[in-house]
Amino acid sequence: MARVFTVLDLVQPDSLEEASQILFKKRNNTILGGCAFLKMGSKRIGTAIDLSKLGLSYIKEQADFIEIGAMASLRDVETNTLLRESFNGMLPKSVQNIIGVQFRNGVTVGASVYSKYGFSDLITALLALDTEVELYKNGRMSLAEFLGKPYEKDILVRLWIKKNKRLANYQSFRNSASDYSILNVAVSTLDDRWTIVVGARPRRAAIAKSASSTLSKENLTDKEIEDAAQKAAEELSFGTNMRGTADYRQALCRVLVKRGIMEVLQCKSK
Repeated sequence: MARVFTVLDLVQPDSLEEASQILFKKRNNTILGGCAFLKMGSKRIGTAIDLSKLGLSYIKEQADFIEIGAMASLRDVETNTLLRESFNGMLPKSVQNIIGVQFRNGVTVGASVYSKYGFSDLITALLALDTEVELYKNGRMSLAEFLGKPYEKDILVRLWIKKNKRLANYQSFRNSASDYSILNVAVSTLDDRWTIVVGARPRRAAIAKSASSTLSKENLTDKEIEDAAQKAAEELSFGTNMRGTADYRQALCRVLVKRGIMEVLQCKSK
């Protein structure tokens, strides 16, 4: 069966206010990202809203934050020097194996985050950092809060990532280099407060809060690391799809979380 999305009209607004007015005018009006995932399904769009004239394709450094515009591509994230030098290069690493370069050139950060895809590598990595999303209608909030809210029509304008000394590592397991993750994991620490995030479960990325809290100390032993990895696998839920079973993902979780913690500890020792 052929997959096709249909667009009845295409507009390029000159302001976010204009884009918002068009978006809310009719139920099936839609903001376009890079259209990469739209091409994989079937959808009828009344008016497609292209934000490319609004200057949102950027990654820049502010005094206390790294700011990423919604129209920046995954390839921009992968190649950006500032992101490569921040958080042990975790964000570029998280996207570098997604499908192929041409695909990553088309997928936008805003569409990836706003859609809350369960398979998203980028969301998993961002959730392990101090990330906020800025929405045109609903303002600024933490990424965790945004992910916990029900879907609501809005425009994701930009991301704000707090600049700090957080050490981080990203891990994923795939059937092949360019396939979707069977499971992905991001681990980070700041002032001995740890965050463990597991995504592609195949559900949406989530923080393993109990496991993270057990690591909030200095001089972790091998047993404490093993216990935290086991706890993460136990407190989160896993599902089965064509890429792997729930039991397989749970076993992978233990391995990838332990590996992520060990990689971060190596960064601390340097």
